[in-house]
Amino acid sequence: MRASRRRFLAVGGLAAGGMLLELATDGRLRIAGRALAAAGGASDPSFRPFAWLAIEPGGRTLVTIGRVEMGQGTRTSLPMLVAEELDADWERVAVETAEPGPEFPEMRTSGSWSVGGRYRSLRQMGARARAALIAAAAARWRVPAGACSTQPGQVVHAASGRSLGYGELAAAAAAAPLPANVPLKDPKQFRLLGRRTPRRDAPAIVTGTARYGLDARVPGMRFASLERCPVAGGKLLSFDASAARRVPGVRDVVRLGDSLAVVADHTWAAFSGRRVLEARWDEGALASFDSRAYRAQLAEASGRRGTPGRIVGGAEAAVASAARRLDALYEYPFFVHAPLEPMNALAHVRDGRCELWLGTQAPNWVQEDVAHRLGFEPSAVRVHVQLLGGGFGRRLGVEHAVEAAELSRAIGAPVQVVWTREDDMRHGFFQPAAAHRMAAGLDASGRLAAWWHREASSGQNFRGRVDPADPDLAANLMWGGVDNPYVLPVMRAEFVLVEAPIALGPWRAVFAPSNVMARECFVDEIAHATGRDPVQLRLDLLAANDDADAAQRSRRARLAAVIRLASEKAGWGRPLPAGRARGIAAHVYDGETTLAQVAEVSIDGGHLLVHRFVCAIDCGPVVNPLGLEAQVESGVVWGLSQVLCNDVSFKNGRAEISNFGDYPIPRLPETPVIETFAIEGASQPLGAGEQPAAPVAAAVLNALFAATGKRVRHLPVREADLA
Repeated sequence: MRASRRRFLAVGGLAAGGMLLELATDGRLRIAGRALAAAGGASDPSFRPFAWLAIEPGGRTLVTIGRVEMGQGTRTSLPMLVAEELDADWERVAVETAEPGPEFPEMRTSGSWSVGGRYRSLRQMGARARAALIAAAAARWRVPAGACSTQPGQVVHAASGRSLGYGELAAAAAAAPLPANVPLKDPKQFRLLGRRTPRRDAPAIVTGTARYGLDARVPGMRFASLERCPVAGGKLLSFDASAARRVPGVRDVVRLGDSLAVVADHTWAAFSGRRVLEARWDEGALASFDSRAYRAQLAEASGRRGTPGRIVGGAEAAVASAARRLDALYEYPFFVHAPLEPMNALAHVRDGRCELWLGTQAPNWVQEDVAHRLGFEPSAVRVHVQLLGGGFGRRLGVEHAVEAAELSRAIGAPVQVVWTREDDMRHGFFQPAAAHRMAAGLDASGRLAAWWHREASSGQNFRGRVDPADPDLAANLMWGGVDNPYVLPVMRAEFVLVEAPIALGPWRAVFAPSNVMARECFVDEIAHATGRDPVQLRLDLLAANDDADAAQRSRRARLAAVIRLASEKAGWGRPLPAGRARGIAAHVYDGETTLAQVAEVSIDGGHLLVHRFVCAIDCGPVVNPLGLEAQVESGVVWGLSQVLCNDVSFKNGRAEISNFGDYPIPRLPETPVIETFAIEGASQPLGAGEQPAAPVAAAVLNALFAATGKRVRHLPVREADLA
């Protein structure tokens, strides 16, 4: 079985979160054997006990975030963890984003683990810093540290009525050893955590003063746009740039490998120059790729044996001998990320060094890949991380940063490479398509006796191809299928690898959406076939006995709790207006966050309308309820986009989309009322960014069946499916 992404990311979380910090015998804090110097040198009176935290003489608390902000609220939730234990004055907490380097060796932001992976370590930082400030005040007052306490931003001595602001104590705290083994607050004492807290950067975002990658500017910079072969992997044979060079504002046309960079004084000139370039291409082997043929190939492959990921008993024999057999084929298309801010990067290469400004989910990968391409040491590459105008996994790719660095070196000036919307739609990486062949055996009394789930799909290849001989292939790629949460007496989950020749990479909720769609819709099919209530069937399957360990039983109990809550809040079983119906889906994401969703839909004039969407979620203690609600709402809208609006097809090797006109997203009239209800069953935060997207399709498709009696087993839902 695959290792949990949470455990994989924990190493980076500990390093970036301060747990590789150690107190040396001289009282200085060391990171990986190096003394952590205060910003500005030894004479700096700031108290900087950790790379993440500094208290300045003026009393400002500066939290340096080792994760990036792409709309998920990281720049609010992570400082809240530090500020809670520090007892900082929230109004005087400032936030900045870190840069990759020795103090921040792993800044990759993915896996919905920014809060959960640092929940304890960041609180420990705040608690230890608070203890150091108390000790400094106690020493100045010549009183026991135990006689002192804190209020936001200051240490107080109640007996004498004295108080000192944190800024006044910064220098003294910095000169003393840092306390260790400081107890954390009881949650009952929390002032910030669990409180609805507006995002720190919201005013800047809504007023247009927030700086994204596209806003980066340096003196003397140029702007560039790259013309690529319309088919990925194609080769440039020849070109004529004379017309492009005549466009006002165009400085030059530079060949970068098999691409052509139009360098100009502004983006409009660069884009205009591209339009009049003349280029001949060898489109290569991918020119014959057709997604319709590929999806037929997936459907055929789902009938073959694959790599097993989980086996309980003999599913094949049990299904064959069952009193009744159910079969279904669920099909899932390609999707693209489509963040509102297209890919862009500003680079300046000079004197053996490179400086970059961009929004990226993987700053360390940017540093490493750019250094490798330029032949530099990583320390010679500095990455200024900007706000991201949408990520969803797309900004784990770093190709635009490499392009900008190469072009800057070629022209001897800083240059910002800007992808057009069409570039990003057609030349990014995509969510893999899949086919899911489901089979179930029912005994004579109608009980589920066997379950068989076979997925045919491809893996992610944007940073290297999948090894087809990997024995953990199914465990690594079949999220939501291998880790089916229900108690099944006989089950088999297996994966058939069918490589797609296009670029594929992480997408919100990664491999879970297609598997959860197939699994949760098929559970509904079983409920309908046996005349059982879909909610009750799920609860019964979770309550059945097996030899599961305590952790598995706990997850099932937590999943049952959110199913009950979602169905109760949605009014499951109560009458609805004529024409409306409900559907439910549930999931345990990566073995941790549990959630259940109920969709309420109707059909109007050949259109599927989603009126209401209820989500119950257990992602552990909620740091910021406003942030959780935003994550759930965005995840639901993300999932609805795939159900109602869009997919990606390929013909002659080309993606048949160009912009939001042919890859639409739900608009306000198409967006339902979304209600979020949280249960804090888990002991620590588990994640809520990717999780809400996974069950959306199944909840809507199950509601569609309840409304019409028609079972739709593909995405998106077309008008013809409703006729």
